[in-house]
Amino acid sequence: MSQDNREKINRLFNTIRDEAQRDRDAFREMSLPIIHIGMASCGIASGALETKTAFEEALTERKIDARIHPVGCIGHCYGEPVVIIENPGFPPIFYHQVTPGKARMLVKSFLEEGDPLFEHLLGAMEENDLIPSVKEFPRFNQETRAVMEKCGLIDPEDIDDYIAGGGYSALVKSLQLSPADVIKEIQEAGLRGRGGAGFPTARKWTLAMAAEAGEKIVICNGDEGDPGAYMDRTILESNPHQVLEGMAICAHAIGATKAIMYVRAEYPLAVKRIEKAIGQANGLGLLGKGILGSSFDLAIELFQGSGAFVCGEESALIQSIEGKRGMPRHRPPYPVQRGLWGRPTVVNNVKTLAAVPPILNHGPSWYRGFGSEHSPGTAIFSVVGDVLHPGLVEVQMGVHLRSLIFDVCGGIPNKKGLKAVQIGGPSGGCLPEHFLDTPIDFDALTEAGAMMGSGGIVVMDEDTCMVHVARYFLDFTRKESCGKCTFCRIGTHHLFNILDKMTLGEGREQDLELLETLSQDIKDGSLCGLGKTAPNPALTSLRYFREEYEAHVREKRCPAGMCRALTAYYIDLETCARGCDACVGSCPVEAIFTTKNRKKGVDQTLCVKCGECMVACPREYDAVKRISPPELAPIVERPQEKT
Repeated sequence: MSQDNREKINRLFNTIRDEAQRDRDAFREMSLPIIHIGMASCGIASGALETKTAFEEALTERKIDARIHPVGCIGHCYGEPVVIIENPGFPPIFYHQVTPGKARMLVKSFLEEGDPLFEHLLGAMEENDLIPSVKEFPRFNQETRAVMEKCGLIDPEDIDDYIAGGGYSALVKSLQLSPADVIKEIQEAGLRGRGGAGFPTARKWTLAMAAEAGEKIVICNGDEGDPGAYMDRTILESNPHQVLEGMAICAHAIGATKAIMYVRAEYPLAVKRIEKAIGQANGLGLLGKGILGSSFDLAIELFQGSGAFVCGEESALIQSIEGKRGMPRHRPPYPVQRGLWGRPTVVNNVKTLAAVPPILNHGPSWYRGFGSEHSPGTAIFSVVGDVLHPGLVEVQMGVHLRSLIFDVCGGIPNKKGLKAVQIGGPSGGCLPEHFLDTPIDFDALTEAGAMMGSGGIVVMDEDTCMVHVARYFLDFTRKESCGKCTFCRIGTHHLFNILDKMTLGEGREQDLELLETLSQDIKDGSLCGLGKTAPNPALTSLRYFREEYEAHVREKRCPAGMCRALTAYYIDLETCARGCDACVGSCPVEAIFTTKNRKKGVDQTLCVKCGECMVACPREYDAVKRISPPELAPIVERPQEKT
């Protein structure tokens, strides 16, 4: 590129950036408070819209001039609605679970009277402690935010917010490099696909660049369907422009002029914000014809998928866009050779493309400074289940599971022990506690019997039944099978039936061996990753928790007390309090009755084993017990009603 063209690109972008920065600088110079409110799906579901309204009304009533700044998800999903208040004279202060009432209280006490209300800060504080900065709070000081650096800090519906924070500067840099040099930057960074397979990103781009075709296409795979996974959705809701910028850089590198953002329609907020982001970028000349005065054209379209889990597989996704049934096809040819409409196509995950702008901005060595040799960079996980602080986290590759669960996410609640970790989505493996010191990277997890997957982690405590868990995930994958492969279509159905019978106390001794052989046949005979990995929960849980399977089959007993057919609830008459009716009111079928001495009993013929009585029983009594097998439950006779 000539010097004149470089100067032209820089001049146009500097004008856009200066305009974006001007309003923000002017507001901060006025020294007015700024109230940042998390407005991603997790925040809205927890009441953030009502909290925002309460702030607006309280500011108007008290005639306080402040700016309400809606942002995306900052990752602390357990604390939603979350609010960060920047009040002149104070550092930014992080509040959690901000209800409308608490919002009004903060306006009065903090913004009007200067009392920050320390008791409502996220994280414990001792009296007279200095107020910690946002990054010193639990989780932030354990994370390494490269991709999610701006999530929760910028308004996802305001392109100026993104540009003022350095957004689209990586695109400007890429336009001044040759496509080969752009790919070289990605190659030296060692970026691997974050959709689950871990394929080297630069190698995929190189193959597409070398393909001889009139038109090439870039697809962002935002079809996230794993139970408990919401990393892609959150990034798209919190910082859509970073993904668009990554798509534009990829398109420039491979020579594409068309790109498609594929998002499932079940993500309406993400769809809305992506549509708006595309329109804003086109309006500023950052997408469309002659981007920033260069010869590079790129049109990005949005395609809404129908929510089929199998469409997360790239060839099935391509079939879906073409208007066909979403079913994987045989490879080769690979999409980079012949993909959408027969043209060379690069399909990259949301997290992969979102990692591209930071790499170009900071350089490959910066990215290589995180993680391990073969798995550099960071990984984003949604951690759910039996963990104190569930939510979205970004950590360096190579961090141990123990650190992620206990240091970053606060450990297991209620002082219970950890039993297993399901990592890699519904097709991942269930790893027991002795794998906690396993580093989180592509190779180590595969060796342990799990897989990196897209980044969903389910933490399970000591009260979890692993047979039931395997049954749950097999139920999901069998329903999501596209039906193309006999082994996947029928084999997963048979696997589910075997596990289902075990949870009902109908398992047979030969089923243990059948589980293993059938699982291996399904892995060997399936075409795509769904079928090849679907048996993983059954295989790993059988390998590491075989004694639980044997108890279900041989003793007709569920050691965790989780399988309803193998469990009964009863009330310990020694600890039951006279006159306490908590369990009675919670029972949906009136199976709990009052004995002659005013204590409670359970009519086993009516009990549906929902466990609500155990939840309702006051902790100081702990009178409701769960036992397996059910015949061990003591029989308490219901007093006959007077006629």
